[in-house]
Amino acid sequence: MGVLALSVRLWRRSSRVLRAGIVMALVLSAASAVMVRQNYFEWMFHPIAAAGFVSAGDAHLGDKEMVMAVRIGRETRAYPIVQMAYHHILNDTVGEVPIVVTY
Repeated sequence: MGVLALSVRLWRRSSRVLRAGIVMALVLSAASAVMVRQNYFEWMFHPIAAAGFVSAGDAHLGDKEMVMAVRIGRETRAYPIVQMAYHHILNDTVGEVPIVVTY
């Protein structure tokens, strides 16, 4: 609000060149106010909506592909680093324990 009040005050006694600067400052202020209210992490990270799992024998991973492994009780899960690097976060349940996997 202060930027707008200052702009109105300066507008009345300014030249055409200064008015162009005032308009640019108003546009920059408005864009900054909009960006403050955005959650840009949602733009960067793509959470996995519904994870699908296969048995170790059915998994087709390369010999050098790395995984993150979690074992709780007798239940084990492995999460490929390639997928986690893109999605960054996954909610899962292992051995009836809810976990969050992140990379």
